Amino acid sequence: MNQLLQPPGWPRPKGYANGVAASGRMIFTAGVVGWNAAEEFVATDLAGQFRQVLENTRAILAEGGAAPEHIVRMTCYVTSRDDYVASLEQIGAGWRAVLGKVFPAMAVVEVSRLVEPAALVEIETTAVVPQ
Repeated sequence: MNQLLQPPGWPRPKGYANGVAASGRMIFTAGVVGWNAAEEFVATDLAGQFRQVLENTRAILAEGGAAPEHIVRMTCYVTSRDDYVASLEQIGAGWRAVLGKVFPAMAVVEVSRLVEPAALVEIETTAVVPQ
């Protein structure tokens, strides 16, 4: 079982953890974008692509025997911080629908663009499956 790291007196972060302690077999994803299995972007908005990235990530992790509760870290690259902040409610709804109540250590970084021209978000994930 992963341990969320929350220093005493710190406010609890919303939607992520300050840190996570875990031990076991590690699984890493590449940067995953919001296209479907045919490498087509169906969603043209950030929230829609974010949800597709989470679905893609869940499928990749399942191939390694991992589930959402094994996710310990995510790095999210978005092409617009403003779109990210404006879409937080929709992103949160998609997160809960796909991953449930999972709160990994997470960073969100704004970048000028991603390698896939239609991509608005790309996420790298680390999961740890207990042995």
